Amino acid sequence: MNRLIDSLRLICGDVNVLTGDGLTAYERDWRGREHGKALCVVRPGTTAEVSAVVKTCALAGAAMVPQGGNTGLVMGSTPDTSGREVVINLQRMNKVRHIDPANATLTAEAGCILQHVQQAADHAGFLFALSLASEGSCTLGGNLASNAGGTQVLRYGNTRDMCLGLEVVTAQGDVWSGLSGLRKDNTGYDLRHMFIGSEGTLGIITAATMKLFPKPAAQRTAWAAVPSVQAAVDLLGMAQQQLGAGLTGFEMMSQTALGLVARHFPTLQVPLWQDAPYCVLIELSDTESDAHAEHRLEQLLGAALEKQVASDVVIAQSLAQSRELWQVRESISSAQAAEGLNIKHDISLPVSAIAEFVKQTDVALAYALPGVRVVNFGHLGDGNLHYNIQCPEGADAAEFLKAHEPAVNDMVYKAVMSFGGSVSAEHGIGRLKVDSLPQYKDPVALQLMRNIKQALDPQKLMNPGRVLLR
Repeated sequence: MNRLIDSLRLICGDVNVLTGDGLTAYERDWRGREHGKALCVVRPGTTAEVSAVVKTCALAGAAMVPQGGNTGLVMGSTPDTSGREVVINLQRMNKVRHIDPANATLTAEAGCILQHVQQAADHAGFLFALSLASEGSCTLGGNLASNAGGTQVLRYGNTRDMCLGLEVVTAQGDVWSGLSGLRKDNTGYDLRHMFIGSEGTLGIITAATMKLFPKPAAQRTAWAAVPSVQAAVDLLGMAQQQLGAGLTGFEMMSQTALGLVARHFPTLQVPLWQDAPYCVLIELSDTESDAHAEHRLEQLLGAALEKQVASDVVIAQSLAQSRELWQVRESISSAQAAEGLNIKHDISLPVSAIAEFVKQTDVALAYALPGVRVVNFGHLGDGNLHYNIQCPEGADAAEFLKAHEPAVNDMVYKAVMSFGGSVSAEHGIGRLKVDSLPQYKDPVALQLMRNIKQALDPQKLMNPGRVLLR
């Protein structure tokens, strides 16, 4: 293996091949659940270097772990504990290569921080619509590899829906130059969809051409307390009916989730959380003006109060207030982390089934584990819930997970499947869920996935043990 490391240093330079101690940022997953051990961390700076690195690793039979910002939640971008995997970190590949205003597209390298892509689009007079809590550290390549969702899926779709073309280094080290900005190209299989969401198991995304959108003339944000999950679903239906395509965000947050934010981030003002079991955050993007946007929100919320699907409402009166409301929503995960280890579930359900799922599963968990806290929040508009489980107050979180995590997962996932849902909405499978995926995935679909993996990566060196069992 020393010969392999020497070869990688010749490709990328000594300073960009890291070995030994001090690699925690690359070897430990974001949640801190596992600390792996890499053979080395390689930081290529160009697509040509990525190609050469992959060819060299393939020749040596060395497994590769593609990595961006390493902010994933399913241990898909961190090495295992074998000390034999090569982490290929793409953060040096951070250039926005091209913006085409007439075509409304942006081409950027995979290591670009999502927030920097947003800023580049903004400076060019456009909106890059992907937005999520980790946008200050996650990268475009990771977003594509996991098909990230975020807070504006309701209007703009997942990362997959925003991508028009890819540049990919295959498992053999060849470069597919597919950075098309075409919205129509019916010349055979659409290869980009195979690599998006594949979590680095089929190849390494090195650049992408992404859609840009017109900036809205105005954005207004509202916060509403609602008496139940069903009321939140009813309010969503009203918002879709009255706001149409202007509805860009609809987030639901439980009282327990907001209580953790109030506890661990006391400087944040958390509206109405003590007054109702759930609150929702609504964002409207308007094509006319602030006044028009506010009028439309006032009409919606007035009707919601009249129909008793909302018990109280707040409309942000400034951009600063809007940001504060969003900061509350995006601080829930950090508040959970501060509270201690927890059992995360990133699930999706038909919106029509969410209220009954929550009702039945809440009761089942409370019966099985008295005192357990359900931290339920997420993107209600697209059916994606983060249905997380925190141990009872005063209990040891690590011991709780050790004793109950498998049973809790089984209970939640069986309920999800009974309602026609999915056990992974936007986080992916990684290593965290790879063992259980065969229980919840159609066997024919799984076999097709294995066939694709075998065809594209016959040596099984690209992120092995993630998504599919070895």
